[in-house]
Amino acid sequence: MVIKILGSGCNNCNTLETRTRAALEELSITATLEKVTDYPGILGYGATSTPGLVVDEKLVMAGRVPLVAEIKTLLSH
Repeated sequence: MVIKILGSGCNNCNTLETRTRAALEELSITATLEKVTDYPGILGYGATSTPGLVVDEKLVMAGRVPLVAEIKTLLSH
């Protein structure tokens, strides 16, 4: 599984990364976590607002920071 955090590195982006790592740990999922910080790269996923979460090249959430429980649901599908 490859997970990408879309965003400039702001507090919300960092919080999303922290919560995503927690969700992965709780689910015992091994994944590669990458950051996409360049604007063209973020737009390439169709995200018009950040932070964004991409799972296996599919944008699953953008524009807010979900709770760990919601991220776990997103990663389980």
